[in-house]
Amino acid sequence: METPVPPRLTQAFQTPESKRRYVRRLFSTIADRYDLITVLLSYGQDSRWKRRLVGMAPNAPSIAALDLACGTGDIAFAMHERGARVTGLDITPRMVDLARGKRGGAAGPAFLVGDMMALPFPDASFDLVTTGYGIRNVPAIGGALSEISRVLRPGGTLLSLDFNRPGNAVVRAAYLTYLTVVGSTLGLLLHGDPDTYRYIPESIKRYPGADGVSRLAREHGFASCEQVPVLGGLMAFHRAVK
Repeated sequence: METPVPPRLTQAFQTPESKRRYVRRLFSTIADRYDLITVLLSYGQDSRWKRRLVGMAPNAPSIAALDLACGTGDIAFAMHERGARVTGLDITPRMVDLARGKRGGAAGPAFLVGDMMALPFPDASFDLVTTGYGIRNVPAIGGALSEISRVLRPGGTLLSLDFNRPGNAVVRAAYLTYLTVVGSTLGLLLHGDPDTYRYIPESIKRYPGADGVSRLAREHGFASCEQVPVLGGLMAFHRAVK
């Protein structure tokens, strides 16, 4: 029997604005536990997947890169180590503070607070945009992809990593049950609230999946978008070219 969805989560997905508000509150709450949670909910593979994402990037000197929903900066720092000029952007001020703290006083990526739905950059500012677990959390995926396309130069690349929505109903049910049970346990242990991480499986239920994101990318400014399944299709990379 499916676990009832808490009313506040149901309300969170009613409109793009309600999702925006919910996501902002949620990530402010979990920011200090974010690195731990990404490891636990990715079956310990988060760092490896992020390295793979960075390895998919064009290997050009001094490439201008933008890492969206940058969290505490893992992808941004990895791109900086490859010689890119990196800007990391996140909607949660605490995430940006933590990323800046990792950088310390050393040279590295620039981090700022901002919204993926209204990027504070001129058109054609970047050669590359990356995002880990970002596309699924925006209020409107098409609008975010349009903004990403806008700030990319012609021929620029978007690289994304996120949970997928498996097409097979049995696999999908088992996957969402796993995330619900583990997320509820972690929410209770870390925050005293079992519903804290139930947002993740609930967001996946409403996510168009890797195929849908590829279609939306082609509809919102990208000439091509390929997907690479991970972990039997439970996760996916996207590579889209403007």
